[in-house]
Amino acid sequence: MPRNRMTIMVGGEAGQGVESGGAGFAKALARGGLHVFGLPDFMSRIRGGHNFYLVRVAEEPLWAHEDDVHLLLAFNRDTVDLHLHEVVPGGGIIHDSAVKVDPALLAKRGVQDFEMPLVKIAEEIGGHRIMMNTAAIGATAGITGYEFERVADIILTNFKRKGQEIAENNLKVARHAYDLAAERYSGSFDWKLAQVPGAPQRMLINGNQALAMGALAAGCRFISTYPMTPASSITEWLAAHAAKFGIVQKQVEDETAALLMAIGAAHAGVRAMTATSGGGFCLMVEALGLAGMTETPVVIVDAQRGGPSTGLPTRTEQSDLEFVLHASHGEFPRLVLAPGTIEQCFSSGFRAFNLAEKYQTPVIMLTDLHLAFATRTIDKDALDFRSLKIDRGELVPWEALNGQADGYQRHRVTESGISPRVLPGSEQAIYITTGDEHTSYGFITEDANERVQQMDKRMRKLEVAKRDMEPPIWYGPEEAEVTLVGWGSSYGALREATDLLNAAGVKTNFLQFLDIFPLDEALVTAELGRIRRMVVVEQNYTGQLANVLRVYSGRKADALLTKYDGRAFSARWVAERVKATVGVTVHA
Repeated sequence: MPRNRMTIMVGGEAGQGVESGGAGFAKALARGGLHVFGLPDFMSRIRGGHNFYLVRVAEEPLWAHEDDVHLLLAFNRDTVDLHLHEVVPGGGIIHDSAVKVDPALLAKRGVQDFEMPLVKIAEEIGGHRIMMNTAAIGATAGITGYEFERVADIILTNFKRKGQEIAENNLKVARHAYDLAAERYSGSFDWKLAQVPGAPQRMLINGNQALAMGALAAGCRFISTYPMTPASSITEWLAAHAAKFGIVQKQVEDETAALLMAIGAAHAGVRAMTATSGGGFCLMVEALGLAGMTETPVVIVDAQRGGPSTGLPTRTEQSDLEFVLHASHGEFPRLVLAPGTIEQCFSSGFRAFNLAEKYQTPVIMLTDLHLAFATRTIDKDALDFRSLKIDRGELVPWEALNGQADGYQRHRVTESGISPRVLPGSEQAIYITTGDEHTSYGFITEDANERVQQMDKRMRKLEVAKRDMEPPIWYGPEEAEVTLVGWGSSYGALREATDLLNAAGVKTNFLQFLDIFPLDEALVTAELGRIRRMVVVEQNYTGQLANVLRVYSGRKADALLTKYDGRAFSARWVAERVKATVGVTVHA
């Protein structure tokens, strides 16, 4: 009988408590010492449409979702119609008595029918049908044999702010559904869940939360944004902690204003950021050039989604890479980071501020909807706060300017390209800077020699910054026939696909690009030179990382796997397509 290894899907309309139910059960599993990977999927509407929440659970660390579903909680008939084909033989569907399911259809697939009077339980035991999703979660725990105490913990935690009576009513509903489902169906369902005694406490966290934590640890005290999915929850997390940590949070009229306000705060010496998606970043492009010309350190998060235009507002994609590398007219340095895991979101969220101030230039972090919203359990010490050190670069104290014969030159030409930076506010630190080309003192100029000196100075930063860029990361055996190459949120699927392929007899490893720009050409060329067969896997149409790597190393991908339907990779999706070239079947 399989134990502590299964995938549960909660599905229904927006407004039926799909996400709260799925996320709540995921937390209950995590508190029981199990590893969890949670994936929300929702349409861009407030009510209606089809949403689902996928919960994968195991006793070992998980990196991605999987395609097979063992238990489907269907809050409406659409969920059955859309996802029945994903339920494995022997699996089951929990649904309310009012949701009619064709027994012949279930029998044909070998799927069990776990009909439950969920609405009736909610109304008679709890007093309101809105508690139907609580009943469904209780039934799930009952069928799988998971300890009710863990479910009760989450119910009390989630509902205590609504009052003791509501919390207790939800608890009664869950208990009644738990007992009834266990009595009726537990004996026929093979997959079981049980808490792991002595397991360490873990956090269940998503990429946006981790990134915001990293920014807070870095000393970010200002964020200005215009709401845009999937970046908005970065602002929400920082706003929720604003009073405790002294963060100024501004919701402004548009994305242009958001970046300009962040530039103003950074110019005054505050570690400042903004967060948006690709459509909002389009509106920031002119202001991005201003930050580049004035050498203002600012952090920008582009949480990618499907485009162009409004595109797929609540779907994932990796199609902004080449855009952010070249955004704004003219040429100026910018640094581009692309974290791929919860831990990397935290560390990149911290590093971005150090890099921005050290090199006095914009730093862009590329994430995407999948990384932003997917949750994963991590050990409590996985986010290493103790080793973090803030580096403000060439930040000169006011007193150091006393007695300077030639005065303060904000844009002084230096060998490194990094000029001494002084915060405004002192008589010794009065200076001009402008979006026009300028002299070392900041005065507007059209002199050809001054232009060349300032341009050379700014661009020299990229050569120095290469030393601070994280090299690509290898996973898997050192020698391999196939190397998967990816970036960003594909990390989890590609890591697990590497394991699947090796288990199937295809010697495979994986190379992740974490910091995308600037690239050290010699290093990248040497790393790619170790690859026998290079398969680049990306969530876009054109293979943007493959294009970048070919430009900087001359190495062309031997194969390109792309996906642009708005849905994230699974490990099996990748493995099956790689294996198709050698004719071996991969089993997840």
